[in-house]
Amino acid sequence: MAFTRADMLAAAARSPAAAGARDRTAWVGLSNGRVEDPVGSTQHRGIAVIGRFLDTFVGPRDIRFHPDVDIVVGPTVVRDGELEVTMASTVTLRVPVVIRYDLQDDAGELKIAALSAFWELPAMVGQFLRVGIRAVPAGLQLSRLLLTNQGVVGTLGFLGGFRGIGTGSKGVVARFLDAARAGDEVGMRRRLVGRVHISSGDDLQLSAADLLRHLSGARWRKLIGCGHAVVATTERAGQRSVIFTEVGSEPVAITRIRVFSEAG
Repeated sequence: MAFTRADMLAAAARSPAAAGARDRTAWVGLSNGRVEDPVGSTQHRGIAVIGRFLDTFVGPRDIRFHPDVDIVVGPTVVRDGELEVTMASTVTLRVPVVIRYDLQDDAGELKIAALSAFWELPAMVGQFLRVGIRAVPAGLQLSRLLLTNQGVVGTLGFLGGFRGIGTGSKGVVARFLDAARAGDEVGMRRRLVGRVHISSGDDLQLSAADLLRHLSGARWRKLIGCGHAVVATTERAGQRSVIFTEVGSEPVAITRIRVFSEAG
């Protein structure tokens, strides 16, 4: 069955709408694959496991997604925006986020095959700690839910969201984008290692020259680092793109680039 762009956006939008309404049945029923939130933490697969994820992180608090731009490429919807997370009446956090929804046709209905949320756990924890003593009850509640619903192994898996910190990955990507914006192909290639696979979406191969043409003159607006990924949003002449990069550690350099854009 062929789905339109509007169909794809509507399917993705149902996820934050169900979370905001605290509709457990609706939210869990939207997915038949995996949830990785944040990227770098343990993946949650299957209805029961995804339900426990919801009971731990989503259901007990008020979460609102404020979208900035939506991009549809192939079976994927990429949503750039901000999460407003109310942990308690005195604790509200604002978290920059890029959410990737990989959709699939399930008997004529669009389902989420994979939800990947790119946001920085350390930055969120930093916001939380700056609230001070007012954050203590919310912190205790989250700790209790983590251990009850996820167990020790699951709790450690969630803390895996801290991975990638201190590697300099964001700096490498920022310098790469600055070079590309300036049309400096040599400077851009200095941040790449080996034969870097570059694509539009996941599958359409691009050359470095193609990428340079796409990014030349574009300014980057946001950088999010989590796991081994750094996500950037760029803008040129009102046209927005989301760039997913994978960064290796030895050396710290870009190993994979995916460009999501609806630019012609």
